[in-house]
Amino acid sequence: MKRWNGWGEINTVYPLPPTAGIFLEERIGRCVTPGDVTLEESVKKVPPSRLPDHPLVSRDPENRLRHSAGQSLGDWIRLRSGTVATYPDGVACPETSEDVREVLKYAENTGARVIPYGGGTSVVGHLSAPSGDRPVVTVDMGRMNRLVRMDGKGCLATFQAGVRGPDLEAALRAEGYTLGHFPQSFEYSTLGGWVATRSAGQFSLGYGRIERLFAGGSVETPVGRLDLPVFPASAAGPDLKEVVMGSEGRLGIITDAAVKISPLPGEEIFNAAFFPDTEQGIASVREMARASLPLTMIRLSLPEETTTNLTLAGHSRALELLRRWLAFKGVGEGKCMLIYGAVGSRKKVRWALNQAVEIIKAHRGAPVGARPGREWMKNRFRAPYLRNTLWERGYAVDTLETALTWKHLPGAVQSIEAALKNGLSEIGEKVFVFTHLSHVYLHGSSIYVTYLYRVAPDPAETLRRWRVLKGAASEAIVRSKGTISHQHGVGEDHLPYLKAEKGDLGMKIIGGLCSALDPGGMMNPGKLTR
Repeated sequence: MKRWNGWGEINTVYPLPPTAGIFLEERIGRCVTPGDVTLEESVKKVPPSRLPDHPLVSRDPENRLRHSAGQSLGDWIRLRSGTVATYPDGVACPETSEDVREVLKYAENTGARVIPYGGGTSVVGHLSAPSGDRPVVTVDMGRMNRLVRMDGKGCLATFQAGVRGPDLEAALRAEGYTLGHFPQSFEYSTLGGWVATRSAGQFSLGYGRIERLFAGGSVETPVGRLDLPVFPASAAGPDLKEVVMGSEGRLGIITDAAVKISPLPGEEIFNAAFFPDTEQGIASVREMARASLPLTMIRLSLPEETTTNLTLAGHSRALELLRRWLAFKGVGEGKCMLIYGAVGSRKKVRWALNQAVEIIKAHRGAPVGARPGREWMKNRFRAPYLRNTLWERGYAVDTLETALTWKHLPGAVQSIEAALKNGLSEIGEKVFVFTHLSHVYLHGSSIYVTYLYRVAPDPAETLRRWRVLKGAASEAIVRSKGTISHQHGVGEDHLPYLKAEKGDLGMKIIGGLCSALDPGGMMNPGKLTR
């Protein structure tokens, strides 16, 4: 069973090794286990529904509670402390496009607002019900999960938009294909959610971000159905797929999506290397991007994250031998760890990895083989479970991300990390921060930052700390000329910073699109526009 107030399945636990607990205490301090409310206590706080009966809509209090929030740290704090302020009045579970149209008609007739809901994995506030007198219906797309059409020769497949990552890949693998899109939320996030938030995916370097994979589809809007036909290419005016991608449910509900698929690779290898410092590591991955190597992934952990990852691995003879060998190679304190890999034919993979090794060695890097890469692959979807474990120990965990040109990247890392580390200094609280580069482009890279701080005895104070830190980091991103979101979308949390990126005219254009497709303002209000 899925957790109602955390990540993933109840029976799945990611334990911390003893060394990791000591490591965190040294950096943040000793914590006290927070007193979370129970599911039963939370259900009692759900107010009566304001919606009339409808065969497609559930008004069950627990169902409404489970659909009241996503996976942002702010969502977690409110759920675990029993301080959720607003709830959907009903949850619809359509199975067809006709059902979706019926729900939109029902919402219009009742004056309700509509929140599209994929896998519930949003980390930037896409799923919160707005306050006010109008009722809210959340549309859970989970039952719209079928493979609609398969065209292996044309390398295309069409799915209903509610299909989750594992089910999508299973359907394709049965036919000898893959989409190759693996965000960290892969187990629960949906195809429609990937499109609506412009998801990146861990292997975007090889397969592409979702915008390269999304070929067309259909969207049910308040004013009618928007069809996006599939073409290899088109010069017929603006590409309306771009309007749908990143729309965050503000324009309508994506009901099906055609995606570009690839034959299953014959070989898949992920290796690791270490660099003596950040400068050499960044120079190496930048050169790999310029060389256009057919790699699938490049992920460079900066020094603090490298140390953290090695600590989480626990003490072992193998790790001690690795440390000694790296020291012999001149890679000691301040080292960065690179995970890089390729998929495809044996010949293509070997060539790509050999070329990468040449660049690594040219930047004083030390290749260490495939074992760290295999460990990363094994745990890549388990990492979010650490949030549960850390919370139960009294640590709040959040992440944020951006992307910048190579020129601005080093300064941005320093600015963002400093904003977080010093964010709670006025109350004497420490913040532990670490960073990696996980999506590398010809002209720049993403930055993915994780930060931890102590949960306060008062949930309101824990929430205040999060808002202070989130705000400070977001302002640092804008000052550093980074995008406010590289892969998670805008939601409520990033909306205050969107204008800095889009400008007055850009915001007017976005508002015009929303008015054209949703003149009554019923679709996911408070996202993209106020």
